[in-house]
Amino acid sequence: MDTAIPSLHEAYAGLFRIGAAVSTDTLRREGPFIAGQYNSLTAENQMKFEEIQPEEGRYAFEAADAIVEFAQRGGMAMRGHTLVWHNQTPDWVFRAADGGDASREEVLRRLEDHAHAVMGRYRGRIGAWDVVNEAVEDEGDGYLRPTKWLERIGEDYLERAFRIAHEADPDARLFYNDYNETDPVKRVKIHRLVRSLLEAGAPVHGIGMQGHWNLYGPPIDEIKEAIELYASLGVRLHITELDVSAFRFEDRRTDLLRPTPEMEERLTERYEEIFKLFREYRSAIDSVTFWGAADTRTWLDGFPVRGRLNWPLPFDRKLRPKPAFWRMLEAAR
Repeated sequence: MDTAIPSLHEAYAGLFRIGAAVSTDTLRREGPFIAGQYNSLTAENQMKFEEIQPEEGRYAFEAADAIVEFAQRGGMAMRGHTLVWHNQTPDWVFRAADGGDASREEVLRRLEDHAHAVMGRYRGRIGAWDVVNEAVEDEGDGYLRPTKWLERIGEDYLERAFRIAHEADPDARLFYNDYNETDPVKRVKIHRLVRSLLEAGAPVHGIGMQGHWNLYGPPIDEIKEAIELYASLGVRLHITELDVSAFRFEDRRTDLLRPTPEMEERLTERYEEIFKLFREYRSAIDSVTFWGAADTRTWLDGFPVRGRLNWPLPFDRKLRPKPAFWRMLEAAR
């Protein structure tokens, strides 16, 4: 790491933590850079159900252990991601021994075994967990996303998941995490869900706002309104997966090998307005995590357009700070 470059997490000390989603590969390649710029880590994929327990009773903790140990050595916070999700959960969780559908009781037992094994292993080392991820429908009148968790257990699967997670680690802060969280229709559903869980006495401590945004939206006022709505529940807010795509979702261009000057300028303006807003609501926000440490590794390379590059983070592919980085430092002051 270039020691002449200021530290992003040091600039925001006393406001909120600055985190990055990482893998064991990025830690091997970019460890000193990550340790200098970030003081919180999330495993991008290597703590998900199918990664840690691909077969019933067979746990693969090596990668997750390495990430947690890196965080501990650097005095960094650690977020756990994720226990209950409709993706990256192995089929065996929902399948009975005879090949049919597992019963409600069997699926709940498997979730309990998994949560106690994983959260128990990292008790005292992972301070916050995304317990349930993306359980709300995006559009229309639908409420809960139709998933195998919902199908096998029933609508109370979310409440049960939070209670199980709390039993597994009573000291961990437990979050509901979702995307499109600023959309005026979906944010009402997320608010409804978390409010209902709180009213049922479920141990929900926070809402994770993923923050997969782009150069053109959502409008800053929609982000502000979502923050205020969620904070009104009395829970903590984490920005959990922040990146700013160069493209609108419906944009299917494939011809760019580097961002245009207009894109670079807009990225700078966008991060400045976003971080000014986060600073304004620092009393509600505990951490801001980028979904990646730099453009060297971003899930947006190839999504939603196969083969297309993207440049959504404040550091480029050579780990150099972009103009957006310097504007974010100014916003901290």
